Amino acid sequence: MSYFAELSWQGWIKDIIDVGIVSFIIYKMILLVRGTRAVQLLKGIFVLVITWALSTWFNLFTLKWLMNQMFTFGIVTVLILFQPELRRALEQLGRGNFFGRSSLLERDVVSEPIGEVIKAVQYMASRQIGALIVFERKTGVNELIESGIPMESRITSELLINIFTPNTPLHDGAVMIRGNQIMAAGCYLPLSENPFISKELGTRHRAAIGVSEVSDAVSVVVSEETGQVSLALNGMIVRDIKEESLISKLHEELTKDAGSKSKARVKVSSIWKRKGDQHG
Repeated sequence: MSYFAELSWQGWIKDIIDVGIVSFIIYKMILLVRGTRAVQLLKGIFVLVITWALSTWFNLFTLKWLMNQMFTFGIVTVLILFQPELRRALEQLGRGNFFGRSSLLERDVVSEPIGEVIKAVQYMASRQIGALIVFERKTGVNELIESGIPMESRITSELLINIFTPNTPLHDGAVMIRGNQIMAAGCYLPLSENPFISKELGTRHRAAIGVSEVSDAVSVVVSEETGQVSLALNGMIVRDIKEESLISKLHEELTKDAGSKSKARVKVSSIWKRKGDQHG
């Protein structure tokens, strides 16, 4: 009797593990498509499933046949419709970020670059100088870097301001940052084709969202029209983000040690204030 009881318990444990893994994967997939146009596609698929169920319940033969034909090719259709989201999921799986979040850079490496970027962004925002700054993470963006002018320069706020000053050769493109270096300026980025993006957003914002859709890069945008600062990542954009939130989010996304975020924020703030005093 104990042998069968042991088999029963083993079966229960296997079932719990099985359900837990499937639930976790579904949860991660929901996080992956949240805030993207895939949500609208899922709603459309849900309507089709309800239609198929009703046609089966009421024996509507023509409608049922039509639904069956659609579901026959459903797998191929899903692969086509959800191609961007599936690609992003595979990229995250390859980076090791699907089951947990990690970042490319250590705290000590990003503190000073973020401080310089924050100082430059605040200066340009106050003067409504348009800018687009992209931080590379684990997904390589060499093809985007190669589209611009190579620099491989140390990150300074003065250099960033000079690059984006109107009527200079590089002010229209994006600056690509890798680690603590400006790799290139005047880079061309893919524009997002998401139809749900606000019509108020211009080319810079669409480019910031676009590069975050095809990679895990983090982009900071300064609007030339309003001077508002925005942050784009994972195919989404946070508009008119405040300085403290911007510093916090950049450290959260770019540092590996989540427990040191508060110390890193203090360090960056002191760097920014110290340099502001020097130039004030």
